[in-house]
Order: sequence, then C-alpha cells, then structure tokens
Amino acid sequence: MSHSFTSVRFRKDCGKNEMLELVQSKESKEGKAKVMKVLRTENLKKYYGSGESLVKALDGVNLTVDRGEFVAIVGTSGSGKSTLLHMLGGLDYPTEGSVFVDGKDISGLKEDALCIFRRRKIGFVFQSYNLVPVLNVYENIVLPIELDGNEVDTEYVEQVAEVLGLKERLHSMPNQLSGGQQQRVAIARALATKPAILLCDEPTGNLDTKTSQDVLSLLKVTGEKFSQTIVMITHNEEIAQLADRIVADAQRKATAIVQQAQQEADRIRAMQGEGAQQKWAELQEKTDTMLQSYEALRLALQK
Repeated sequence: MSHSFTSVRFRKDCGKNEMLELVQSKESKEGKAKVMKVLRTENLKKYYGSGESLVKALDGVNLTVDRGEFVAIVGTSGSGKSTLLHMLGGLDYPTEGSVFVDGKDISGLKEDALCIFRRRKIGFVFQSYNLVPVLNVYENIVLPIELDGNEVDTEYVEQVAEVLGLKERLHSMPNQLSGGQQQRVAIARALATKPAILLCDEPTGNLDTKTSQDVLSLLKVTGEKFSQTIVMITHNEEIAQLADRIVADAQRKATAIVQQAQQEADRIRAMQGEGAQQKWAELQEKTDTMLQSYEALRLALQK
C-alpha cells in the first residue's frame, strides 16, 4: 500500500509540542495587503496504474505560494514530492485537479501552448546542472532567452551573475568550474528569463554539505534581491530550514511524532527515583500534544 503526498505546514518559530497546521488552512497576515498567489493548486491528483496496482502519488493536494515566497517541500523517496514538482512545472498532466501559475490554469493547456508558457514563466533548476559544454558561462545563462527570440537584458543578467559570484567567470567553460559553480550557473540561467516562479528539484543533490549550504544561501539571497518566488524539493530538512515556509509529507511527520514519543519514554524508563516520576508526568503532557498532532495528520492522510 502506498501513501500519497498530503502536505502539512509548520511554523519555524513554533515549539516542538505545538500543533502542525494543514497547508490548506493557511491564515492571512493581519494588517497586510492581500498578497498575490503566484502558484495555486486545487484538489491536485496524480494516479498511476489501476485496480490493485493503483498508486496515488498525489491525492487532493491544495497548495498556495505567495509572490516572493521561498517554499521548501520535504519528503522521503516515494512520497510524491517530485511528482508534485512536475505537476507545478507543467512537465506532466494531473489525473484530476488544477494548477494555476501566475493566474493561468496550465493543467488544461495543449502541449505546444504549455511548452511556450513553461519557457517564459517557469524556471527550473535540477540536480544535474544540464549546462551546454561547448558554451561559456554567459552563453549558457542567456541561451533560453535567445532560443525564445527575445532580447537579453544584459544589465539584469550581470546583476544576477554578480549576486551569484559568477561575474569573473562569465567567459569560463563548464569544465573549468566546480560543481557548486556549475549549479550557480544553472540558477542564473533559470533566473535570466525573469520567470514567475523558480522550481528547484533537489538542487544540491550532487554537492557536498558545505557547498550545498553556500549554493542554497546564494539562492535565498538572489530570490530576496529580485523578489523571486521559489519552490524547492528536497529530502534534507536541514537545508529546508533556509526557506520561508516548509511543506512536509504528512506520513513522514506523523512517523517522526510517534518515534519521538517512544524515544522519550524509553529514556525515562531507564531513570530511577523522584526525578523519573517528574519526568514521566512531563512526558504524559507532551505525549497528549503529540497525539493531537498525530490525529490531525492521520485525518489529513485519509482525505
């Protein structure tokens, strides 16, 4: 039996015992003007196979992303996070539901129209850098713009290159760059078209820990400087902390809650005396809150 990706939202400033919140119930910020939703999904479903072999990769996902927001989607292998990104980027069609990008429902577009929209409105950064080896850094960055027959905004491209630390490397060839530098070129290329949204699928998957942190920090800084909306797929919760908001696989979070309670109980059982009694009382209170969170996640998974 497979489980589909059902998303939950949790604030980075909340304590461990606070309830996780469903993404669908996102509240508006008081005192602020209504923020435009660059990305929105409605009851998004993606099924594979049929009968007993039916796999529900996505099952009724409702997600919104505000303009300028950096959202990380975290999940284990098989949770449907990459399938979700493919739906968001128009790389595949949903079984049911809609995807709106910059106000346009892309789920019903024909392939040619979708290809044009994707090229002009959606930027992609993948785990593999996909640089053209016979082109230098600058030529790789502006290639999508030239393929679309548009004029390159040289000043903007140079600004992006400078923020990403590529200003002195614009005439270098890909094989003269480190992995981290090549990924920065891929990010610059995605940003050069001024997309409505930037979708990143495990962008640091081929990089070591330090380089990953450096690249992600630059991605965040670049997004803030150019008011770029970013959605990043990752299995690494530590990297996800750089985002403004984290969306997690509900099954993963529910399992983590149960494991945390079990570990705490085992630790207290090993203690003796009055300290153990006090700790046990604290654990009971903590467990009550955890179980409330678990119940919310269980109900989300059933939807």
